[in-house]
Amino acid sequence: MQAFLETVTNLRLPKGACRLFHGRGGLFPDCEHLCLDWFAPVLLLTSFKVLGEEELQTAISAIKQRWKQVSTEPLNLVFQFRSGLGTQTQLITGEIPESHIVTENGAQFHIHLLRGQNHGLFLDMANGRQWVREHAEGKKILNLFSYTCAFSVAGMQGGASSVVNIDMAKAALAIGKRNHHLNNLVSNVSFLGHDIFKSWGKLKKNGPYDMIIADPPSNQKGSFVATKDYVKLLRRLPQLMADECELLLCLNAPELPESFLKDQVSDCVPELSFIQRLKNPCIFADIDTDKSLKVLNYRLEKL
Repeated sequence: MQAFLETVTNLRLPKGACRLFHGRGGLFPDCEHLCLDWFAPVLLLTSFKVLGEEELQTAISAIKQRWKQVSTEPLNLVFQFRSGLGTQTQLITGEIPESHIVTENGAQFHIHLLRGQNHGLFLDMANGRQWVREHAEGKKILNLFSYTCAFSVAGMQGGASSVVNIDMAKAALAIGKRNHHLNNLVSNVSFLGHDIFKSWGKLKKNGPYDMIIADPPSNQKGSFVATKDYVKLLRRLPQLMADECELLLCLNAPELPESFLKDQVSDCVPELSFIQRLKNPCIFADIDTDKSLKVLNYRLEKL
């Protein structure tokens, strides 16, 4: 874990929430299982394989030592072990704010680190949120699979005329509502706690939309499985698109390459023009870009 220890030795604490070490990208041998995130005022150490007690203590000791050099505040450190069989999370030292709020590009978001694998804000999607913020002015936006509605916050900050958020996870939508109140963005935003495919009529009635964002889970039984459901979504999207509609189509499945999504778009919605693949934040560099987060920008060209 030498590369991880070297990163910790030179650690600097940024103002906003971000990843500090990304072993999952495969660029650091023997560290592929480790990640370190900053959700101020808490550091989150994550391992995707079982850590021996010695290895875990080595990592914790390095973090504690560096913390003394960069901060006069007590260290707040959470460790999470993830596996296919479940997730184990523990507070190593310090405490987590009762209301844990972090910032990103001037926006604030509620975070929860001690339950589940998803913490309320996907750090690798920072550039996607910035793109939405920069292209939202005057647009009517549909945010599919909205989770805690971070895209919606970015869109409203960018001057969107309205945003419709839809996600069948009502608990996540409740956090999304709190995020909008936190940022004083409560007008012209709606939250639909429904299954997208079963509520298509409602979405169509509220449309058409100038921007559509689709950031579905890659493999969530009962909700969305990319290998069979993305094509269903794409076939229906033209019913919701206004002239010159902008789309962000996202895929976070290491086993599915960029071509998987591109080919499906070409087959199902040939009237869309591919504009670009958004770059991921530099810290999320991957030895194989097909395994990293894929965020594709398309546009419905004016006839």
